[in-house]
Amino acid sequence: MAKIWNLKEYNVDTVKKYVQKYNIPEILAKLLIARNINIDDVDKYLYAKLDNLYDPFLMKDMDKLVDRVLKAKDNKEKIIIYGDYDVDGVTSITVLYSFLRELGVSVDYYLPDRMEEGYGLNKEALKNIKEKGYSLVVTVDCGISAIEELEYANNIGLEICITDHHECGKVLPKAYAIVNPKREDCNYPFKMLAGVGVAFKVITAMAIKLGLDNDSYLKYLDIVTVGTIADIVPLLDENRIITKIGIDKVKNTKNEGLKALIRVAGIKNIDSTSISFGIAPRINASGRMADASVAVKLLLVTSPMEASSLAELLDSQNKKRQTVEKKILEEVVKKIEKEKLYERKSIVVAGKGWHQGVIGIVASKIAEKYLKPVILVTYEDKLAKGSGRTPHGISLYDTLEKCKDVLLQFGGHELAAGVTLEEDKIEEFINRFEKAVMETTEKDLEAIIDIDLEITKKDILNGIIKINEKLLPFGQKNPEPTYLYRNLKVNSLSTLKEDKHIKLGLKDNNFYIDAIGFSQGDRRDELRLGDRIDVVGTINVNEFGREKTIQIILKDFKKVVDLK
Repeated sequence: MAKIWNLKEYNVDTVKKYVQKYNIPEILAKLLIARNINIDDVDKYLYAKLDNLYDPFLMKDMDKLVDRVLKAKDNKEKIIIYGDYDVDGVTSITVLYSFLRELGVSVDYYLPDRMEEGYGLNKEALKNIKEKGYSLVVTVDCGISAIEELEYANNIGLEICITDHHECGKVLPKAYAIVNPKREDCNYPFKMLAGVGVAFKVITAMAIKLGLDNDSYLKYLDIVTVGTIADIVPLLDENRIITKIGIDKVKNTKNEGLKALIRVAGIKNIDSTSISFGIAPRINASGRMADASVAVKLLLVTSPMEASSLAELLDSQNKKRQTVEKKILEEVVKKIEKEKLYERKSIVVAGKGWHQGVIGIVASKIAEKYLKPVILVTYEDKLAKGSGRTPHGISLYDTLEKCKDVLLQFGGHELAAGVTLEEDKIEEFINRFEKAVMETTEKDLEAIIDIDLEITKKDILNGIIKINEKLLPFGQKNPEPTYLYRNLKVNSLSTLKEDKHIKLGLKDNNFYIDAIGFSQGDRRDELRLGDRIDVVGTINVNEFGREKTIQIILKDFKKVVDLK
């Protein structure tokens, strides 16, 4: 599919105001404008300060939750933290459990089994929790859609406080307290915290209430950072402060489990990318392939030897996950191509025996490949359970809302969701989902590459890498800058990893620069030595080998048309 290049344009006077007010380079001013950073918020964006975090008590029901937990502490009640089995849930449990344990609270945690229980609260688990003598449940990263489960909990005398960050329905569960910045009646200034971000605000509020020093909660910022980056929330506002400061905490972490994960993943440079693709998948692997509590144990362990053993276990589970994922992906693509499902506005594919812990990742890759909303479901006990992903430009949660009468259950947010429906309703759902997508957007989603700036050799030599670093950490809503570099001569041409990737040596007069296009090896035959091309991509430092070199990470390239 040919990609559309969208080179951003800038108002000269606006750029000038940014340059003059902050004495910054013009390129940096344009990159800030491209990220919609208001001129009055530049200092806050560039220089993350903990003082700019919001008062946690601005969040609706925060005071009620804190008071209830502290009452439980004083009364020596048993509290259980009920979480999700992904990275956000695992880190949320780790942070809240560790903090409460240090306070001397009688606390434990519970993660549902992905295969047996599925996501969120369930009645059988609540029944067992009550029978074991727990009087208070605090949820993390889940609970906001558990209407029936809360009614059941209330009936058996089990109090529940919900902390969550997912979209709220029109009716909220009848919990003792609901701390979720996305509540319509919540005036908290920032709505896009991850689940672990909400948990972090909870322990911050408790520390304030008890008059504890800042380190009592800030020492968990390394774990909060991992969960925030892994959950792909916008790295703006509070999330930016958390992760910008937190990445340094990860680099110097005292958490034995996190140190072991960094070692087993072979990570040398810790940034948002290495956390997303090195640390997060290994934490996720336990919940996807086996028991998510293994990941919690790893992050709670104090013995380096035990941490190393658990990290190795997660690494092996991640390798198993990759094998299973590849097999399912091949099956799904084969079915899409055979049945020409790509001709529809949406893609829904059902199969038997697909691993529930992996289909979400596969759905993400299918959505990226075909640029359409995707739902993958697997059949089990006359039910179809699945995961959905969508490219930017359409809200998956809002689209599923239009189909909710066909579904037994659904939940999630704009870009990702989970669904459960009866097996015999799958065809009806396919048609309803397609109709809902068509109502949302008539146009096909296009492969558009937004380009921040056109640059030249001079910009690279004058330190564009240093300018990029001022924007770190990169992530959702704060992408790595994308540049256009024109009229480069192909000086060398090869492929790597069994022709999977393409590598180019490019020349601009007497200036040489390498470029690599991941998963673009199939484009090798489009080029010949001596061709002139325009390239679009990000620019970074290649640290592979003895010398550090600047390279372009290709998003696309096009041959220069000779008009002579």
